[in-house]
Amino acid sequence: MLYGRMMQDQLTITGVLQHAQRFHAGSEIVSRTSDNKVHHLRYEQFYRRVCQLANALVKAGVRSGDRIATLAWNDHRHLEIYYASSCIGAVCHTINPRLFDEQLTFIANDAEDRFLFFDPQFHDKVMELKHTFETVERYIVLCEDEPEAAAGNGPETYESFIADEAASFDWPELDENQASALCYTSGTTGNPKGVLFSHRSTLIHALSVSGGDWLCVRQRDSILPVVPMFHANAWGIPYAALMNGAKLVLPGYALDGPSLHGLLNDERVTLMAGVPTVWLGLLDYLNRNELSINSVERMMVGGSAAPMAIIHQFEERYDVRVMHGWGMTELSPVGTLGALKNHQASLPPQERYQLQALQGRPLFGVDLRIVDEAGHVLPHDGRAIGALQVKGPWVVGSYYKDTSPESFTEDGWFETGDVAAIDPEGYLIITDRTKDVIKSGGEWISSIELENIAVGHPSVAEAACISIKHSKWGERPVVCVVLKEDAEANPDDIKAIYEGQVARWCIPDEIIVVDDLPHTATGKLSKLELRRRFEGYSLKTDQA
Repeated sequence: MLYGRMMQDQLTITGVLQHAQRFHAGSEIVSRTSDNKVHHLRYEQFYRRVCQLANALVKAGVRSGDRIATLAWNDHRHLEIYYASSCIGAVCHTINPRLFDEQLTFIANDAEDRFLFFDPQFHDKVMELKHTFETVERYIVLCEDEPEAAAGNGPETYESFIADEAASFDWPELDENQASALCYTSGTTGNPKGVLFSHRSTLIHALSVSGGDWLCVRQRDSILPVVPMFHANAWGIPYAALMNGAKLVLPGYALDGPSLHGLLNDERVTLMAGVPTVWLGLLDYLNRNELSINSVERMMVGGSAAPMAIIHQFEERYDVRVMHGWGMTELSPVGTLGALKNHQASLPPQERYQLQALQGRPLFGVDLRIVDEAGHVLPHDGRAIGALQVKGPWVVGSYYKDTSPESFTEDGWFETGDVAAIDPEGYLIITDRTKDVIKSGGEWISSIELENIAVGHPSVAEAACISIKHSKWGERPVVCVVLKEDAEANPDDIKAIYEGQVARWCIPDEIIVVDDLPHTATGKLSKLELRRRFEGYSLKTDQA
């Protein structure tokens, strides 16, 4: 065998940090913190603060592989923990503060966290649960120095923790396969599972996501990640931005329309990324107040299916190119993005929007396949539907502390739990989660498709489709909707929009208007909880 004659430098997050400091020192990190102040840091200032934190952690006894936990929103201090903990060889463990108390306790204990950094908003929650955290030794609140802390009457503050430390650090040589970060799945069934990322997987993922056909991250960009940093590495943006020298705008906890609109315009944001719920709220605020977001060129929508209303209105009214993406925590998290191919860019708008509503094409590094119930690989013809499996260098190989093989095939593919088709151009078409797909009279009905159509009604703010048992058909779809503020619509009006958009047997048996819909800790619709609400519900069509 003839080997190449190339250097074997390690692919580590430290390399991203050092590159950012050396070659993009003047680029900015803008951050709205929990006290509602907006902070501006140049990369060179950020680097010095990361060094201070690294020195403080090492002085406090943090060792290679130790887990450093966070309960925090998107701001500069959280970003400093991202880099300092990973680059000293420790593991940044981001915890979702929206989880139930029992899950917070389970996750902190399962990870064996030694330190916990948290926003002031979570002070009472942390103090309430402190006695349940078995391994946490120190608690540090992410804020300026406070009188209570100085007097020893409360947890120490972040700024006092790093204040006296040197603004330089001798970074250790790390193995690219070392763990860099830990994130737990939302755990809709059973306890959450830990996904342990490596420096190598994180770096390759960030490189791929940055690509020109994908997020196209450039030094001239100003990027607003609305997706939380505690959720799947904020889709890799904290690494991709610094890797390319882009301006990074971190919005803190306020994700309402007025707060986001202010940041978008003040910081001349060109790229924004987040879940549909946030974009629907922003869209409503912009439309009602006849406002503009002139600097924004493109946006990524992920986390759940993007309603056509988001794609159509952002493109038509605000000239923002919408990229729909799909992924999972287990994929670091991005697997596909909806970039159009050259021959598709000139299609009529409605045809383009239909393509953009799909989950996109796989990034280089991710391979996709669909299989039937017997495990046979199905064709990528856009019609065959099967269980979606993936593999690649940033796809989970096994869960943290969990060696059970149930999520993995014998030939090394990860079982996503999604049901999908793949068209001849490589576009992914998610039709449902395995546990959410509706089988009526022997035919499959996509709950996602029915939800997207419902949200297309001008009075509907949000929709969720579940199945209800039926004596003749086995089960039938029901769509629960929340109306927009001050909007009026009766169920028959909403049901009428399905005519001509789906086969008649796919039309929901009932539209039910509700005050609210349940969500998971990551902001996704909780079908599990919704099914519990409607347990024992009898359909009028069944009674007839």
